[in-house]
Amino acid sequence: MAGYNVEYSAMAFALFFLGEYANMILMSGICTILFLGGWLPPLDIAPLNWIPGVIWFAAKVALVLFVFLWVRATFPRYRYDQLMRLGWKIFLPFSLFWLVLTSGVLVAFGWLPGQG
Repeated sequence: MAGYNVEYSAMAFALFFLGEYANMILMSGICTILFLGGWLPPLDIAPLNWIPGVIWFAAKVALVLFVFLWVRATFPRYRYDQLMRLGWKIFLPFSLFWLVLTSGVLVAFGWLPGQG
């Protein structure tokens, strides 16, 4: 039994889920703007340019939201200790390695700003 299913009932439960799904829609919009080109079409060709930007944005948000819901329904939830272990032992070392690799490539090839 999930804790919030027992603690919240009726309207409080509905508001809890409304807030959760509103957060997922907001994060889908932010991911669309930051990583998927926002309201721009995927390719700059004539038939795709005829579709308005609002339609592209809504389609991309719907795609990201679909992936959110798909992953959420498919994979099991992690416990708090498993999340902490994942963050400290896997994501932090990988992020530091990627930071060092990226900065090394930028310095090695002279791609840093101001080194023109």
